[in-house]
Amino acid sequence: MGDLSWRFNEKEYEYVKEVLDSGFASGTSGNMNTRLEKAFAKKFNSKYVITANSGTTTLHAALWALGVRYGDEVIVSPLTVISCMNAILYCNAIPVFADIDPETFNIDPDSIIKCITPKTKAIMPVHLYGQVCDMTEIMKIAKKHKLGVVEDCAQCYLGTHKGKIEGSFGDIASWSFENSKHLTTGDGGILACNDEKIADNLRKLTCQGFRNATAVSGKIRVSKDLFQNPKFKRHSQFGFMYRLPEVAAAVGLAQVEKVEWFVKLRVRMATMYREVIEDTKCDWIKPQKTPKGDVNSSYAFAATLENDQVGWEEFRFKFIENGGDGFYAAWTLCYLEDSVEEIKEILKSIGLKNRFKTHLGICPNAEKVQKKIMQFTTNQKNEEEMKIQADALRETIKFFS
Repeated sequence: MGDLSWRFNEKEYEYVKEVLDSGFASGTSGNMNTRLEKAFAKKFNSKYVITANSGTTTLHAALWALGVRYGDEVIVSPLTVISCMNAILYCNAIPVFADIDPETFNIDPDSIIKCITPKTKAIMPVHLYGQVCDMTEIMKIAKKHKLGVVEDCAQCYLGTHKGKIEGSFGDIASWSFENSKHLTTGDGGILACNDEKIADNLRKLTCQGFRNATAVSGKIRVSKDLFQNPKFKRHSQFGFMYRLPEVAAAVGLAQVEKVEWFVKLRVRMATMYREVIEDTKCDWIKPQKTPKGDVNSSYAFAATLENDQVGWEEFRFKFIENGGDGFYAAWTLCYLEDSVEEIKEILKSIGLKNRFKTHLGICPNAEKVQKKIMQFTTNQKNEEEMKIQADALRETIKFFS
């Protein structure tokens, strides 16, 4: 597994020990979760923050909180992890796929406009690979058509668009703490918004609709006498069991305290990859575009392979041979995954099959770009490891040039 001290240090162990030493007494009072939420709110300039147990459940809760229900449509990019599509389906709603900008790889505002129908309820922009979407245009569209906006920030920590931090544009923002992300709790997620009514709803949704849970507190036991009273009605609304365990929150708190450092490491690695491409004058590897003035937080260094004489797998194998860690392909487009056949049957049973479009040609830009994307890792722990990756890319480019 290797040395993980760069990612987990004495703070993670200290905070986890606090939870264990308490005998999990804080499990229903949410002490560590509360501390994590406050720290996250401060770092990301959010008024209300609610922890959850994954970046998928956060998306589901966010959509539900905005009133997405049976037969509604939510516009999303197909070039994303399938959790985005599934979260929409969990609401018995229909994912509608807008095409991407072939340079930024993010959802194209012009394509969003073409997807809007009377059934459209919300837009879910995904800040892919650390690059914030064109939220200026997306919010104009949302305002004009009175649509909710859920920002999926799973791969974007401290990224900015026109000087404004990701997660601060839409109605609700969602982050993931899955192991590959900038910050991790093993798995987990977190929500942020600036509307108290929405935040209160989100809080209750993530903890079974407990009456005592509020926008500012996940504590479900306020008074022992009241909580043990046989006449006390604990649940004031419908909800899910999406709470983040206290041990995971302890890890998350330590991680948030180091977020700037984690992002700095990834950005440095991405910069080194980019410098190799520039130094070698390689015009057939095209990095993801970051518009002027924006900040890409570099979850990965994403680029397309634009050389018909070099195969994607061939390039990857040579990169590994030269000492590189390898690189990942982009996900199969959501609507082309094998799981859509089962989804169609489920939707058919509730009368929605014919509205779920999954054929080739829906998003031509995404279909073309997906085959070419290379996701180079950026989670190296120090300059020495970064140099190995950069040198491997340099030698691989030279080999095929």
